[in-house]
Amino acid sequence: MRKKNFRKGVSLVLVASMSAAMLAGCGGQEEEGKKEAQGGKNDVPTYTIATVRWTDAWPTDFLESGVMKELEEKHGINIEWQIYYNSDWSEQKSLLLASGDLPDAFLGSISLNATDVAQNKSSFLELTDYINEETMPNLVSVFEKDPEMKAIATDRDGKIYSLPKKLPLRPEVCGNPLYINKEWLDNLGLDVPKTYKELETVLEKFITEDADKDGDPNNEIGFSNSASTALLSGDLRTILAPFGTMVSRDNNYMGLNGEGKPVFMPMEENYKEAVKWMHGLWEKGILDPEYFTQDSSMFTSKKQADGGSKVGLIHGWTADAEAGVNASQFVPLEALEGYDGNHYIENASNFLDISDRELLITKECKEPEKLLQWADDFYDDLTSMQTFYGSISDGCITDNGDGTYDVNEPEDGSSLDTSAWSNSLRDFGPKYMNPEFYDKIHIPENQGDGIKLKEDELNAKYVTTDKNVGFPMVQYTEDELAQLTTLGTDIYKYCEAQYAHWVVDGGIEEEWDSYLKQLKDMGVEELVKIQETAYEAYQENMK
Repeated sequence: MRKKNFRKGVSLVLVASMSAAMLAGCGGQEEEGKKEAQGGKNDVPTYTIATVRWTDAWPTDFLESGVMKELEEKHGINIEWQIYYNSDWSEQKSLLLASGDLPDAFLGSISLNATDVAQNKSSFLELTDYINEETMPNLVSVFEKDPEMKAIATDRDGKIYSLPKKLPLRPEVCGNPLYINKEWLDNLGLDVPKTYKELETVLEKFITEDADKDGDPNNEIGFSNSASTALLSGDLRTILAPFGTMVSRDNNYMGLNGEGKPVFMPMEENYKEAVKWMHGLWEKGILDPEYFTQDSSMFTSKKQADGGSKVGLIHGWTADAEAGVNASQFVPLEALEGYDGNHYIENASNFLDISDRELLITKECKEPEKLLQWADDFYDDLTSMQTFYGSISDGCITDNGDGTYDVNEPEDGSSLDTSAWSNSLRDFGPKYMNPEFYDKIHIPENQGDGIKLKEDELNAKYVTTDKNVGFPMVQYTEDELAQLTTLGTDIYKYCEAQYAHWVVDGGIEEEWDSYLKQLKDMGVEELVKIQETAYEAYQENMK
């Protein structure tokens, strides 16, 4: 269990029982030898690195074994890990940054956001000159092969303060696609819908013709969701997608139009048409009456109800992640033909898969070159594979001896996704794998990433159009970040409130002009200008 004194300045201690459980989950290999306490080694440089974990339910002893230990030994350094947890990291982070008593580095983009870095830039080491052939040859090569990696890491002042990552083995359709209840389709003798109008017809039949065949024609829900501060942003990328409304994953409502120009989506004509269609779904009773009021646990209980899901259409990373034991009822839905004849999907790879702030080095760090040489090995194919799925030497991956590798299913019955998060840095930390290395890794097709990559074949063909390139993660100046917070807070709330109002009550056509005027009065044009400027800087860094 998590303990309060396990927050700051405490090295991770290897617990034998946790290690045994972890290794059993990977593949049953026994750890060879005992971990050696290194704090007293005067001849070995010691670096303190803070990192944040999503939950304390996942073990952290992998940080002291496998590839992580091997890299320390290779570079002749000792890492003392300061482990924090996301549940109370915000408070801990504020205290830590205010104290000035900083670790040598922060690892993982979950640790510090863009505002944290901008407001404390004097505390961090500029890395631009360290990224050279002598200190970081792997990263230099990555920047040459993949300009977007350099673009995302380059600050608006043209300097680099943090190291980036690109997640490997990712689907081209990176968002949360729609899944339809195939069991209900079969019960009613219906075909899988191909257009957004056919989807509306199918969902109407679901709620009027006793699709689950339990004798009650009034307990089915066509489409549901949970209320949140970003409900609109999520809907724009899922149920409203046939209207070309995809927006940034940053919940800033920015998208790219057909000409590749940044736009504030809640002001576009296609958005208006999408909301009008959504109101029609509400009027027909297709949308859950609790769509705008229920919390996530209520929503989950409907998708994962005993005896079968009560929802006909869901969205998520995979069906099992959303519907749980009812996942077998659902099949992925091919991107629907939209209002203009196009098929729209969420290709958010330039936001979900690529990020900066994966390693920031503070000015407290002595001998930063050695730590950066250690970090440079994270951009190696074999290392990236192991920091994503778990280590070879810990039994999470099998080296077949012929240049191929098998990612092993956990023997404890847990999912491969859970195993990966428990036995590696997974999404966090510097990372890059050359695409030609992907085919050398074998992943079980019945779990986690294997399911996602297999399903990706259905909609990957739609990624080729310019209309399905998402608004990327861009860099802002400190002043711009402050302005975005000041302007965006009220603008986003207003957009969300109007969306709910128009879906339930209608009236978007009559109120559209006054709505646009109100947004302009609130400073939306200034907000969009900031985004346009940041996007132009991003494009310039891509050259």
